[in-house]
Amino acid sequence: MEREISLSDLFFKRPDLETFCTGIFQALGLPPEDSVDAGRILVSADARGIRSHGLAHVKRYVDGIRAGFISADVNITTIYETPLSLVLDAEGSVGLGISRRAMDKAIEKAAAHGIGVCSVRNSNHFGIAGYYTEMAARQDMIGIALTNTAALGVPTFARSAWFGTNPIACAVPALDGKMFSLDMATTTVTRGTVEVYAQEKKLLPAGWAVGTDGLYTQDPVQLLEDILYLRGGGLLPLGGEGTVAGGYKGYGLAVLVDILCALTSGGTFGSAVRDSAVTSARVCHFFMAIRLDLFRPPEEFKKDMTKMLDELASLDPADGQSRVFYAGLRSHETESRYTKTGIPLAPKTWDILKKIAAELHIPVPCPIH
Repeated sequence: MEREISLSDLFFKRPDLETFCTGIFQALGLPPEDSVDAGRILVSADARGIRSHGLAHVKRYVDGIRAGFISADVNITTIYETPLSLVLDAEGSVGLGISRRAMDKAIEKAAAHGIGVCSVRNSNHFGIAGYYTEMAARQDMIGIALTNTAALGVPTFARSAWFGTNPIACAVPALDGKMFSLDMATTTVTRGTVEVYAQEKKLLPAGWAVGTDGLYTQDPVQLLEDILYLRGGGLLPLGGEGTVAGGYKGYGLAVLVDILCALTSGGTFGSAVRDSAVTSARVCHFFMAIRLDLFRPPEEFKKDMTKMLDELASLDPADGQSRVFYAGLRSHETESRYTKTGIPLAPKTWDILKKIAAELHIPVPCPIH
């Protein structure tokens, strides 16, 4: 969900932010390749207007690495492998670099055999899932990426969290760089969005979350604290409370993500995936790449995909709306615009990043306006 630009926002050149973020992770002890991955993936979220998964997340990584919750070392263990599949143990390392590697392996296997699948256990937050699916889409493949997360979502008819925000992403290529790129949480919103609301001292909209009493809450700070200390409450599944608007569908999708991520990798699932004051949740990921030519010649497939996307974008908008979007269109247009004009950061986020940079003796980029 794109956040509206504020008059107080600071704008930065994309390469400057990537270099700055890379420098932070190198100073924390990550290998150069993984530091570059971290910079590119986190900045890509801000470039698309998805601030909840961008540089606002750097502090969580810094705190986790310093406290020993997250490993700066990259010691990846192969648990199981076949020509089509791979299971990896991230050994508690930063989730960004290993996820890029995992999707690379899925793409490599798909290039050789048509389909490639890789699941990962014992990992950490991996940024926006759409980053990885689009890696496959650019190779004339359908890309799928899922991850479970710390338990934040409340099952239908329950009053405490059991599943994570558990996003589902899928990217499908069309002609001329166009693509369908779905990237969505299976809860009403993500934890990162709640954290942004907490940082900016804004109330949550009614219907996003429930408190320890099982009733709607609008206090993001109290909600995050209650979840952290297992007091109850949490985010509602897609469809919201109960069954009237289909909340059980979001609940079912969230559990499906846990099955594909955690049960295939032998990792942690459900309420056992927990953040606390002295730990970081060990999460699991799932990546799949499927070659288009398993079904049809890629150019024919992409021609029809383009026709589908163009038809969706040309639909008459509802009263009060300017246009109709398909999945990925808005974020890609935002990315194109911000890459030219500069990527906006909220002042609060920039203050936190400057403090981290000073502690690590990292030079900070200058805003362009």
